[in-house]
Amino acid sequence: MPAEWERQAGMWVAWPHNADTWAHNLNEAQREFVTLVRTIARCQRVFVLCGGSGFQRARKAFPPQGSNIVLVDIPTNDAWARDYAPTFVQDQTNGELTAIDWHYNAWGGKYPPFDKDQQVAKKIAQYRQIKCISPDLCFEGGAIEINESGLLLSTRSCALDPNRNAVRSLEQIEQTLIENLGATSVVWLTGDTIEGDDTDGHIDQLARFADNNTIVYAWSDDADDVQAAGLRQNLDDLRAGLALTRRTNVQLIPLPLPEPVRYREMRLPASYCNFLITNNQIIVPQFGVRSDQQAMEILTPLFSDREVIGLPSFHLSVGLGSFHCLTQQQPGISN
Repeated sequence: MPAEWERQAGMWVAWPHNADTWAHNLNEAQREFVTLVRTIARCQRVFVLCGGSGFQRARKAFPPQGSNIVLVDIPTNDAWARDYAPTFVQDQTNGELTAIDWHYNAWGGKYPPFDKDQQVAKKIAQYRQIKCISPDLCFEGGAIEINESGLLLSTRSCALDPNRNAVRSLEQIEQTLIENLGATSVVWLTGDTIEGDDTDGHIDQLARFADNNTIVYAWSDDADDVQAAGLRQNLDDLRAGLALTRRTNVQLIPLPLPEPVRYREMRLPASYCNFLITNNQIIVPQFGVRSDQQAMEILTPLFSDREVIGLPSFHLSVGLGSFHCLTQQQPGISN
């Protein structure tokens, strides 16, 4: 699996249409989504899954065909393409792509129905005319973070969730990830998830590679923050895992979580770790709070080869995710 900052042939997203996910602000979430897609399309192709009635809405929102935005008639239940779209891996000798179709059950069966989302990976593979394999593992793309050297980050809470992989050991799960992603080693985080998270602790809310030797991690300096103990545990796990895998040259940089972000008294799982890497951009979620600018200032010097852009994500986050959760990169050269 190539690192996210390696060359991308395109980005896959899904039109937000689920009125249960955005019960009171679907129109606002769609506007933020349109801004995200148009921003990505400034530098690379974006494939928008919009089957059924969503196709007409998406066609009104985006420019005609011939632009970098391609509408694809594949239906979905929800918009979180990172988790159910294929994880793409690439043959290092000839560049040939393979689509990994993890077993997907909406984060342990939390949000039925998810039958359409379960079919997306196979349908994308058919659309792109590439090989598709289905490992015997219930997992999601948001639970995977990898660098160019094959160092993979993930969380035990996702891997060992009894509603995902009830009869598999951590060692078996790790071996499946290594075999299918070309990983060389795995560092497992064990701390609690951030407040409001419904994924059981996706790594893309907690720790991300900025380059091969730099990891930013979600953090809170407030000792009274209910998230603080879990975040400290995650940092300890990163340090221990890097030492165990002899990656002592990896720099760890705290990326503070925003102050509590709420919608109708519900705390949202707001994390700047959910930034998106494109070919020329780093797109950082902005929640309308004071710490938005601080996150931009921390991330900008880490990505000197890309434009760091802040985009509004408050309404999208009401659906309990942000830009990285909504996207899945396809590596390679555009065709």
